[in-house]
Amino acid sequence: QVQLVESGGGLVQPGGSLRLSCAISGDYYAIGWFRQAPGKEREGVSTISRSTGNIFYADSVKGRFTISNDNAKNTVYLQMNSLEPEDTAVYYCAAGARATLMSQWYDYWGQGTQVTVSS
Repeated sequence: QVQLVESGGGLVQPGGSLRLSCAISGDYYAIGWFRQAPGKEREGVSTISRSTGNIFYADSVKGRFTISNDNAKNTVYLQMNSLEPEDTAVYYCAAGARATLMSQWYDYWGQGTQVTVSS
């Protein structure tokens, strides 16, 4: 059993930054960050493999978002820079068996944290 708790969401102006945290209890192979905006399908944002360190990003966030992990704290971070209104969504972290942006590979999900980018 894996439990995940996200934090760090909030309201930020366009061009601003936020750092999301995902605190994890239990063993996992990969952590993914996903987001879902109202009326839209859930989208894979980034993922990191705990063992290999492999990292992947969605094209929409490349160059703006950075995923990292602190194994000592069992926490994965998502640093989000140059935020745009289109980044507004509920962001979820998830634990799964494969570092992929496809949500079906993830078995455990956090409760989500709201990110709103607006002036």
